[in-house]
Amino acid sequence: MKSSELIKPFRVTQGKDFRLKRIRPGDTLGLKDEFKKEARKHLEKNVARLTELQDKLYAQDQWAVLLIFQAMDAAGKDGTIKHVMSGINPQGCEVYSFKSPSTQELDHDYLWRSMKCLPQRGRIGIFNRSYYEEVLVVRVHPEFLGKQRMPAQLMGKKIWEHRFEDINGFERYLSRNGIIVLKFFLHISEKEQKRRFMERLNDPAKNWKFSTSDVEERKHFRDYMEAYEDMIRKTASDHAPWFVVPADNKWFTRMVVGSALIHALEALDLKYPKVDQNKRNELKAAKQSLDQE
Repeated sequence: MKSSELIKPFRVTQGKDFRLKRIRPGDTLGLKDEFKKEARKHLEKNVARLTELQDKLYAQDQWAVLLIFQAMDAAGKDGTIKHVMSGINPQGCEVYSFKSPSTQELDHDYLWRSMKCLPQRGRIGIFNRSYYEEVLVVRVHPEFLGKQRMPAQLMGKKIWEHRFEDINGFERYLSRNGIIVLKFFLHISEKEQKRRFMERLNDPAKNWKFSTSDVEERKHFRDYMEAYEDMIRKTASDHAPWFVVPADNKWFTRMVVGSALIHALEALDLKYPKVDQNKRNELKAAKQSLDQE
C-alpha cells in the first residue's frame, strides 16, 4: 500500500466537518493481525527510506520538520517515536517531552517553552505532548488556569477560541518560515487503554510506566475526547494537518506515522547540495595534495 493511500483516511486539513467517531481506534483499513509480519517489513522499509531522506534534509539545511504527538496515556507515543525514528541520525533529530510546566515556564506565555525547542533548519524536532496541552488538560481541568498567573480579565468564556486562534497563527508563521508541521493524535479506545494499564500493573518490568494519576485522568476519558475533537476541528489546516491515527494496534499506528512523515519529506524534493566551480577546484586541489603525500 502506498504511503498516500495509507494516510489519506486519517489526514485532516479542514476541521469544520470533522467528527472523531468517524475514525475507529481499532481500524486497520482491512489489514488483519496476520499482516503483522508484513507490517514489520513495511516499517523496516520506512526506516530505511527515512534515513535517506533525513540525510538529505540535514545536508540541504533549508527545511525543518516538527512532529507533534498527542494522545491519552498508554496510546503508544513513546513506542511510536522509538520505532519509527529508529534509523534517524541523532545529530539531526531532537525529542522533547513536555510535562507539567515549571515555575519559570508559568512565568511566561504558554507557547514560550515550545518556542525554545523548535528544530533548526535541516533537523527533525519531535514534541511528545506540546502546547496543545493548553487546550486539552487545561480545558478538562480549568483549575490549572489559575496557576498560569494570567490577568483575570483575559480568562473569559472565549479563552479557548483565543488559544485556537493563537495556535493557528503560530503554526502559519512556522510554515512560512520553512518548518513543516505534522500533528498526530494517537486515537486509543477506552477498552484498549484499560488493557494496557492492566499489562503495566501485572508486568514488573512495566510497573515503572504506571502512575496513579493515569487512573484519575481515565475518569475524564469522554471529556478528553470532546476536547480532542474540538481541538482538531479548530486547528486542522493544509499547512499543519492533523493525522488521527488508530492506536489500538501498535503495528498499524507505526505504519501510518512513518508513512505520513515519508510522504511529507518526499514532497519537499530534497537533494544534496551541488557545489559550484570554485568549490570543485578546491576539492580537486585537496585531492591532489593528498595524492602527493
